[in-house]
Amino acid sequence: MPPYDLADRLVVGVASSALFDLTEADAVFREEGEARYRAYQEEHLDRTLAPGVAHPFLRRLLSLNDLAPRDDPLVEVIVLSRNDPDTGLRVMRSIQSHDLPITRAIFTQGRSPHRFMPALNMSLFLSADEHDVREAVAAGLPAGYVVGSPTEDDAEDRDLRIAFDFDGVLADDAAERIYQADGLDTFRSHESANARTPHVPGPLRDFLAGVNRVQQREEERRRRDPDYRIRVHVSLVTARNAPAHERAVRSLKDWGVTVNDAFFLGGIDKAAIIGVLKPHIFFDDQMGHLVGASRNAPSVHVPFGTLNERSDG
Repeated sequence: MPPYDLADRLVVGVASSALFDLTEADAVFREEGEARYRAYQEEHLDRTLAPGVAHPFLRRLLSLNDLAPRDDPLVEVIVLSRNDPDTGLRVMRSIQSHDLPITRAIFTQGRSPHRFMPALNMSLFLSADEHDVREAVAAGLPAGYVVGSPTEDDAEDRDLRIAFDFDGVLADDAAERIYQADGLDTFRSHESANARTPHVPGPLRDFLAGVNRVQQREEERRRRDPDYRIRVHVSLVTARNAPAHERAVRSLKDWGVTVNDAFFLGGIDKAAIIGVLKPHIFFDDQMGHLVGASRNAPSVHVPFGTLNERSDG
């Protein structure tokens, strides 16, 4: 049998802390130590973990595999965990209890597992461990720190709504550096003068490309079946406005990726828009933007670029 090839799939890595609510277990680890934590997980092996912040997003993402043959899925989600195999058993049993089609996992006892991302063709790694995420991003890998609390998930709702910020998420932060150094007027003038020069892609450009491949499968299904209802919807939600909007639009086109909607807000609070869009996940590189947004939607901080370098001190 040939090896299982991940090259053409959308592969997402997820830490158990993003997939499930581990608040109680983490408290045992912090307050009583590793030995008690191991015993606690063994004692609660058959107690299913509650969904975490990323659970609704990943459930919907995996459901899109119904667009492909069972033995050739479009989407693969792989657990990347600091747990060892013993304590990871509860995670795998909880995955089974929630009927999630996740069968692959890497457990690296006490060590950050992000170094395995390139070998697994991952275009995204989600974790509630901020240190692990920052290490991954510093290594040039696409990772995000989930913020906010787990939300109620309508199991009958099959739609998947994804929202992205632009600078520092889909694009690099070169323009953000100009804004921070020289102010808004210089930023706008620079972006207008360079409107036809695409930005360098940022950490989540490849993830968006993978989502677009899934969307193409949806369009193929709709052409065959006019009654099929499109499920995946992608939005750009950015603080840019005219004239800086044009370079963002042209960059997306140059990279070969697309979004369904774009919100050029020019400083308007993103939380208000996120509250209407109600995405199942929202990616932004500034934690300040996520304070309000995370109350309305599962959110992910991508600690990339100059603003996050400063926050590291």
